Amino acid sequence: MSAPSYPEKASGTVSGKVSGKVSGTVPGYGDLVESSPDALLVVAEDGTIRMVNAAAERMFGYARAELVGSDHRILLAEGYRNGLQRLFFNLRRDAHLHGAPDVDADAADADTAPVEAYGLRRDGTEFQAEVAGSIFITGTVNAAVTGTATGEGTGHGTGHGTVSMIAAVRDTSHRPENDDSLREAMSLLSATLESTADGILVVSSAGEIAGVNNQFLTMWGIPREMLATGDDEAVMGFVLDQLRDPAKFVEKVEALYADPAAESHDNLEFRDGRTFERYSRPQKVADQVVGRVWSFRDVTAAKVAQDRITRAMADLAEQSAQLTALAFRDGLTGLSNRQLFNDRLASALAGPRGTAVDVLLLDLDDFKEVNDILGHHAGDQMLIEVGRRLRACVRPNDVVARLGGDEFVVLLVNSPEPETVAARIVDSLRVPVWIDGTMLRPSLSLGVASINGDAVDASELLRRADVAMYAAKSAGKNRYMRFRPEMMKTLVDRNDLEAGLRLAVDNGQIAVHYQPIVSAVRGTVTKVEALARWVRDGVLVPPQHFIPAAERSGLIVEIGTEVLLRGCTELKPWLLEDASRSLAVNVSGVQLQHGDFAELVLAVTESCGVDPRQLVLEVTESVFFDDDCHVIQQLTSLRTAGVLVALDDFGTGFSSLGRLQGLPVDTLKIDQSFVAMINTGTEQLPILNAMVGMAHGLGLTVTAEGVETAAQAGYLMNLDCDSLQGFLFSGPQPETALQPALDRAARAIAALRGDRVPGNR
Repeated sequence: MSAPSYPEKASGTVSGKVSGKVSGTVPGYGDLVESSPDALLVVAEDGTIRMVNAAAERMFGYARAELVGSDHRILLAEGYRNGLQRLFFNLRRDAHLHGAPDVDADAADADTAPVEAYGLRRDGTEFQAEVAGSIFITGTVNAAVTGTATGEGTGHGTGHGTVSMIAAVRDTSHRPENDDSLREAMSLLSATLESTADGILVVSSAGEIAGVNNQFLTMWGIPREMLATGDDEAVMGFVLDQLRDPAKFVEKVEALYADPAAESHDNLEFRDGRTFERYSRPQKVADQVVGRVWSFRDVTAAKVAQDRITRAMADLAEQSAQLTALAFRDGLTGLSNRQLFNDRLASALAGPRGTAVDVLLLDLDDFKEVNDILGHHAGDQMLIEVGRRLRACVRPNDVVARLGGDEFVVLLVNSPEPETVAARIVDSLRVPVWIDGTMLRPSLSLGVASINGDAVDASELLRRADVAMYAAKSAGKNRYMRFRPEMMKTLVDRNDLEAGLRLAVDNGQIAVHYQPIVSAVRGTVTKVEALARWVRDGVLVPPQHFIPAAERSGLIVEIGTEVLLRGCTELKPWLLEDASRSLAVNVSGVQLQHGDFAELVLAVTESCGVDPRQLVLEVTESVFFDDDCHVIQQLTSLRTAGVLVALDDFGTGFSSLGRLQGLPVDTLKIDQSFVAMINTGTEQLPILNAMVGMAHGLGLTVTAEGVETAAQAGYLMNLDCDSLQGFLFSGPQPETALQPALDRAARAIAALRGDRVPGNR
């Protein structure tokens, strides 16, 4: 490259001799250096001043001894102190490009264009200057200076063939174009480049490195010695070795240089885990692209933080999905839960007009027995299997949900044959299930309700399905039934019955009637049964209607207590006349479930002054179905106190005669359905005969219910039946009509005893 161009006449001579004749081949070289009006400095590669001339002493205000050995940057103003090193770097690079990598004497004419700078005098004042330079072998200059400069250079210029630079500094402050604002802008620009956290690299259009800041070298770890060599290929190799994907880096660079006006932004991944953001934009002068500026920013910490945030968000999303699954799925069966079913049902009902929506509500029949017999684990296995079978009976998009316990529901949308699906579900559960080596046959009751012309919301549709399900259960279980309006009437009537019963109990409107029981042996009335009666709006409500309602609602406890209390109070005079007389009271299984039932009974007899031995509690055999130890204990405790226990309606349930031996009972009451089989009194009824004979064999007394004809009474008396009860003797009567009823019963039994009807024994 050509030497700096100065406006003064002498500049060409000085510049030429500095750059081209430093080898010492021109005589009088030392005199020329000393007489030069420009400040000349020989600067070593590490920035140390090795030699100066007299002009340098005058220009900067330092003695020669003070300058030699000092850092050259003391002569440059803030913001320009790295300019000389950049100049040195460019000179070395140019020398290398000229084919002299070893920088021998032939390369001593390698120089570059002068650069603008601001000098700094010893007194602190600054001045505008222009700096030009050339590189050479330090030892050669020393030899020339020593031979021609009258010894002043001796001892001040040392070196042993190392590369140095001679810099020519010219004071240009006298130039009219001197502009302090330009100096300030250049200073600000230089300070900005050095203070920024980004690494800056400027590359010419020819691909040569034109400049870098210190942050770039630090970020990439590039040795200054490597950069000073001017070997751009070595620098590029050093960079590529650090990258995970060097080919991509090179591809990006080539693409940008193929399109000089393009800008880019991407990330670089390092092998050591670091991440740099890379920005690139063209460098323009007067709208001409003269190079490219690369900016690198270390975003490793930000990327690590972002990766952590991303992972955390992914974890949260996964947890959210799991929570959503838990929120809308049944934990045992994996089916939809109540909330998801309600959402899907509401969505279906809000769909286009004419959308067919069917709800199939079902629960398992007698599921409690599975838990009681095999345990809750077996019950869970049963529910899981039922859920699997339900899922297999419907389409993939149909909703199958477990509402809780053993209650399931199926939602069908636009199903062509909902009743076919219902039938398929019933059939699927008829197939036995093996659980822990035990074969079980699940059974269900299912109700179907569908949306039709009338406006039906979700709760009403479910209510209709529920009504149909209970209708199926009442019809014999293990079947399905479609909702019909009359089913709702039955439900309304049942609810109305229970509400009226609640009011009747609260207002003391439950009456007690008494029915005599005659002794076939003694021919007299020895027992009276107290029966609850409810007259509603002047009409007698049949016991078979309101007693089940009382048991469902729990009112049977209050009704039973009232019947016991009033029976003991009203019949006390009659009981006191004969110790062999007794009062019979019906007891529900619901009453027996109360822990203080036995204490309550004994407390009532004591408060009324009735001997517990004159009290008979009539229970149905259903109270013994579950082998409830608590029930057995209650009855055993009462029998110990003298209270007798009668097994009512025997033969209508599932108990066997053989099981009677283990039950805490004293009397067997044969149900009226067996008595009704006696028409003429001459029938052969081995079952009835066996009942009486087996009961006597077990030490139990026998009472026959529903005796309405003399033929029936005669047949039973011939079987040695102990007591008879029925309309033949008297129907239930209020306390005010009890005495006439007792008299009528006595006359009837006397007539029978006077005219015995022969029968087969």
